[in-house]
Amino acid sequence: MRQVKWNEPIEIGFLQGNTQIVSGPSEALNCLANLWPELRGPHYVAARSICRAAIDGRKSAEEARAVFISATREARLKAH
Repeated sequence: MRQVKWNEPIEIGFLQGNTQIVSGPSEALNCLANLWPELRGPHYVAARSICRAAIDGRKSAEEARAVFISATREARLKAH
Protein backbone atom coordinates (compact mmCIF):
# COMPACT_ATOMS: atom_id res chain seq x y z
CA MET A 1 0.00 0.00 0.00
CA ARG A 2 1.42 3.38 -1.01
CA GLN A 3 1.91 5.97 1.70
CA VAL A 4 0.32 9.12 0.30
CA LYS A 5 0.31 12.29 2.43
CA TRP A 6 -1.81 15.42 2.24
CA ASN A 7 -0.24 18.87 1.95
CA GLU A 8 -1.80 19.78 5.29
CA PRO A 9 -2.93 17.34 8.02
CA ILE A 10 -6.43 17.50 9.49
CA GLU A 11 -7.11 17.46 13.23
CA ILE A 12 -10.47 15.88 14.04
CA GLY A 13 -12.29 16.33 17.32
CA PHE A 14 -14.50 13.39 18.25
CA LEU A 15 -17.53 13.51 20.50
CA GLN A 16 -15.74 11.85 23.44
CA GLY A 17 -13.24 14.72 23.49
CA ASN A 18 -10.53 12.71 21.74
CA THR A 19 -8.63 14.22 18.83
CA GLN A 20 -6.93 12.52 15.92
CA ILE A 21 -4.44 13.97 13.44
CA VAL A 22 -4.96 12.55 9.96
CA SER A 23 -2.12 13.10 7.47
CA GLY A 24 -3.25 11.14 4.43
CA PRO A 25 -5.70 8.71 2.84
CA SER A 26 -4.39 5.61 4.68
CA GLU A 27 -4.84 7.27 8.06
CA ALA A 28 -8.24 8.55 6.93
CA LEU A 29 -9.36 5.02 6.06
CA ASN A 30 -8.25 3.82 9.49
CA CYS A 31 -10.16 6.67 11.12
CA LEU A 32 -13.29 5.98 9.04
CA ALA A 33 -13.18 2.27 9.91
CA ASN A 34 -12.28 2.43 13.59
CA LEU A 35 -13.15 5.82 15.08
CA TRP A 36 -16.14 7.08 13.14
CA PRO A 37 -19.46 7.76 14.88
CA GLU A 38 -22.63 5.92 13.88
CA LEU A 39 -23.68 8.71 11.49
CA ARG A 40 -22.43 7.30 8.18
CA GLY A 41 -24.00 8.89 5.14
CA PRO A 42 -23.07 9.34 1.48
CA HIS A 43 -20.01 11.49 2.21
CA TYR A 44 -18.65 8.75 4.49
CA VAL A 45 -19.08 6.19 1.69
CA ALA A 46 -17.49 8.56 -0.85
CA ALA A 47 -14.55 9.27 1.46
CA ARG A 48 -13.81 5.56 1.85
CA SER A 49 -13.91 5.06 -1.91
CA ILE A 50 -11.83 8.10 -2.86
CA CYS A 51 -9.24 7.48 -0.14
CA ARG A 52 -8.74 3.97 -1.55
CA ALA A 53 -8.48 5.45 -5.06
CA ALA A 54 -5.85 7.96 -3.87
CA ILE A 55 -3.79 5.16 -2.33
CA ASP A 56 -4.01 3.27 -5.64
CA GLY A 57 -3.03 6.40 -7.61
CA ARG A 58 -6.40 6.78 -9.33
CA LYS A 59 -7.28 10.02 -7.49
CA SER A 60 -5.13 12.75 -6.02
CA ALA A 61 -4.42 12.93 -2.31
CA GLU A 62 -5.99 16.40 -2.20
CA GLU A 63 -9.23 15.10 -3.78
CA ALA A 64 -9.37 12.51 -1.01
CA ARG A 65 -8.70 15.20 1.59
CA ALA A 66 -11.59 17.36 0.35
CA VAL A 67 -14.05 14.45 0.43
CA PHE A 68 -12.80 13.36 3.85
CA ILE A 69 -13.46 16.87 5.18
CA SER A 70 -17.00 16.65 3.75
CA ALA A 71 -17.47 13.38 5.63
CA THR A 72 -16.36 15.02 8.90
CA ARG A 73 -18.95 17.76 8.38
CA GLU A 74 -21.63 15.19 7.59
CA ALA A 75 -20.81 13.39 10.87
CA ARG A 76 -20.85 16.74 12.72
CA LEU A 77 -17.22 16.39 13.78
CA LYS A 78 -14.89 19.32 14.31
CA ALA A 79 -12.09 19.34 11.74
CA HIS A 80 -9.35 21.85 11.16
